[in-house]
Amino acid sequence: MEAEEGLIQEIYSKGDEESSRNRPIISVEQLDIEAYASLYQGRTKITRLIFIAEHCCDNASMQLEALRMAYDEIKKGEDTQLFREVLQKIDGRLGPNYTMDVAWCDSVDHRAEQRKKKIETELNAYKTNLIKESIRMGYNGFGDFYYAHGALGDAFKSYFRARDYCTKSKHIIHMHMRAILLSIEMGQFTHLTSYVSKAEQKPEALEPVAVAKLRCAAGLAHLEAKKYDLAARKFLEVGPDLGSSYNEVIASQDVATYEGLFALESFDRAELKACSKVIDNVSFQNFPELVPEVRELINGMSQVEMGNLSVVSFGKKGNIRSLHDFDQPFTGVAGIKMISALTFKQENTIADEPVVDLLMYLNNMLDTAAAKARLPSGQNPLHQLVLIIGDGRFHEKVRLFS
Repeated sequence: MEAEEGLIQEIYSKGDEESSRNRPIISVEQLDIEAYASLYQGRTKITRLIFIAEHCCDNASMQLEALRMAYDEIKKGEDTQLFREVLQKIDGRLGPNYTMDVAWCDSVDHRAEQRKKKIETELNAYKTNLIKESIRMGYNGFGDFYYAHGALGDAFKSYFRARDYCTKSKHIIHMHMRAILLSIEMGQFTHLTSYVSKAEQKPEALEPVAVAKLRCAAGLAHLEAKKYDLAARKFLEVGPDLGSSYNEVIASQDVATYEGLFALESFDRAELKACSKVIDNVSFQNFPELVPEVRELINGMSQVEMGNLSVVSFGKKGNIRSLHDFDQPFTGVAGIKMISALTFKQENTIADEPVVDLLMYLNNMLDTAAAKARLPSGQNPLHQLVLIIGDGRFHEKVRLFS
């Protein structure tokens, strides 16, 4: 009991901490924000929209569209504090229809105060009469109330206070499922696997949908800990029962993407080539269809055969150098020589167009390699793959598309 109280206090005290991840979104494509946001619901939908707005500062139209949708979504709920935060980010840029709605805020806050008093009165009555089931429901009611109004730490404490009044296994599972949801939303993953394990200790009360949700939560915990192999295997265990039942946390498309990418990062060649752990897995085979690009990537990487390798460095226009040619064996000595040649000291300006210059160079190089490999019949047996790794942003979108 004391240990669990410590967990509650730790999560409660950290519930309002902000994440330090502020990397901007860099993309050459306009994200279909409406289609993306439709995959989620509740607070997760709003927080993802806010995340997009905060990380696409170079795309004003995308940023404002995300904020507009977040504003509209918040007004469907009761979190006036989150409403004010989004309003501050909008800063009058969306016109008169997206400004401070004092009447709405006052109405929501007034109803909230009345509801809170009602829940307190009912809970006190239940405690007086020692009705355990009613007391449990009263604490859950407080948890739901605080959650709706954005007080996640208070919501977490309320749900856990109901544990002493749980009389059935399904009650224990419900309590831990709420703890899992709040831990994810507050970014507190330290004890997430513990809550998953405790919920799994009641298998007789777990429905297939609940099992799928727990697998997702465990996968997210491993992802946060950068344990990609374990994350891949947990997402692989997610059954088709998940559907859209957990989109307040994760979409089925996310499961497909995470599982595919982490499998590519972690599984050995034999696992991918056999396809037994990803593509042909009975419980997982429906997910890759939701993200066909991931399925194609897995299929391709499981079948690719490594041939000759060439490495070039690029930077300032006209300064591309071949560090390793196709016709040279790639040995340990060659690798050391190649890495030593990468100095990362070239200056780069918008006028340099380094990526355009690189692609023109690579086209000529690959055409030459293909010509050498062409069969007498005229067929080209090569499948060529180019990976470009850079340490900076590029500003050549127009030239690249042309």
